[in-house]
Amino acid sequence: MDIVKSEFLMSNSTVAKCPAPDRHEYAFIGRSNVGKSSLINMLTNNKRLAKIANKPGKTQLINHFSINDSWYMVDLPGYGYAKISGTIRQEFQKMISDYILKRENLICLFVLIDSRLAPQKIDLEFMEWLGENGVPFVMIFTKVDKLSTSQRLKCMKDYHDELLKKWESTPLSFMTSAEKHLGREEVLGYLDELNNTVKL
Repeated sequence: MDIVKSEFLMSNSTVAKCPAPDRHEYAFIGRSNVGKSSLINMLTNNKRLAKIANKPGKTQLINHFSINDSWYMVDLPGYGYAKISGTIRQEFQKMISDYILKRENLICLFVLIDSRLAPQKIDLEFMEWLGENGVPFVMIFTKVDKLSTSQRLKCMKDYHDELLKKWESTPLSFMTSAEKHLGREEVLGYLDELNNTVKL
């Protein structure tokens, strides 16, 4: 797949204000500072598309990007950021859950995981919630350029092993590095496949 046009469309605080659900849509989510915006910029080859901040928790809205004038990428707020008040955290959780459960044209959720860390409880619990609610998702391991090949494989295996304690099978996963452009073709190939096979 070639992305020849990518542009910011709008930001919203509720799913009701999102663009009309008439195109395929793919959302990116993960713990704060896992690299969602960097990954979106890498995939679209547009460094200025999604705003990247040095401080975690910068993304606080549902951000829509129009891709090739034919489908949407969405940058969702990160979960699990401890330095915000409980009230704001609850608002984020409601915004995220409402979007995930009610957005009818959401084809797949891309759950980003920091490959440098051991399996995190918050990531596992979030994916379990997705499974319980029948939300299609894949795992994207970020920042793999910081690891050796054996470390990358171990990280992926550890997560799959944790998920297999409760599930019969595990979701598809990709290894990526926004800095080194690793995994770009694989993720774009998967998006192209979904665009061509999943009907709205």
